[in-house]
Amino acid sequence: MTWTKPTADDLSSCLILNTVKTARVLTRRYDNRLRPLELTVAQFSVLSVMRGNPGKSINALAERIAMDRSTLTRNIDLLIAKGLVVKTTAERGNGRICRLTDEGDRRLDAAIPLWREARDEMQAQLKDHDPVAYLDALARLAAA
Repeated sequence: MTWTKPTADDLSSCLILNTVKTARVLTRRYDNRLRPLELTVAQFSVLSVMRGNPGKSINALAERIAMDRSTLTRNIDLLIAKGLVVKTTAERGNGRICRLTDEGDRRLDAAIPLWREARDEMQAQLKDHDPVAYLDALARLAAA
């Protein structure tokens, strides 16, 4: 097989390059919205998945949000330092269980409206397209 240099068309139509670029832009926009609460969108998603999956191990939470376990652990450690999460040993095995502190619950409650505003703002940019179809396409790619 002969290697050929990618063309501009190859790169502009590349799903992964466009997805990564879009993810960076969206992440910055969500992070800017959540900044007053000293949260990133990654930390928001960790708090949200913890609240929605009480008693689950770090491994189970990582799987749930498709985040590398070490990345999740780094985010959890930051949330612990902020007093938003506590980590305990699971009743069985070597697993670790995390839960939101009262302050973590309050901060997540305060973040949800800001997150929704950012989400609605991003979806409004797709108003001439079908945001549901876009989300469906992303879900199909993630399941592949």
